[in-house]
Amino acid sequence: MARYLTITLTKAGITCRARLLDEQAPRTCAAVWEVLPQEGDAFHAKYARNEVYTLVPRIQDAPRRENPTVTPIPGDVCLFDFEPWEIGNPAYGYEPGTAAHHAQGATDLALFYGRNNLLINGDLGWVPGNVFATIEDGLDELAAACNTLWLHGAAGETLAFARA
Repeated sequence: MARYLTITLTKAGITCRARLLDEQAPRTCAAVWEVLPQEGDAFHAKYARNEVYTLVPRIQDAPRRENPTVTPIPGDVCLFDFEPWEIGNPAYGYEPGTAAHHAQGATDLALFYGRNNLLINGDLGWVPGNVFATIEDGLDELAAACNTLWLHGAAGETLAFARA
């Protein structure tokens, strides 16, 4: 039986529903499911193009690579696992005391809402993400809200992941 999660831009009041890809990424799905709900500041990616994400404390049971991609498509929901030295660089602009500066590293939970994404970082090179869910309902509304974040900023917005 399929499992679902909701992803919400809380300030905008926009929620979508995503189906977990248990067959393609069983360990990632299990690790994320176990720690839900998760919520944190929303960020619009600088490098990837059409990505909105939040950083949460590192999900220790998540595999480093499972069902990876560097070219996510609209509706992909990905997990990125970062060591402390990979994500805490002051040039990225994350506030001290946030998940980005946690001694154990951080997990990036991300959604992709448009085409032509490329997961490359000037400091690290290719940054594959584990595709663990696909948005099945609400992508158009979510994409419009994400585009607004890009145009007007994400200050005060949070991104929440919960079991559906």
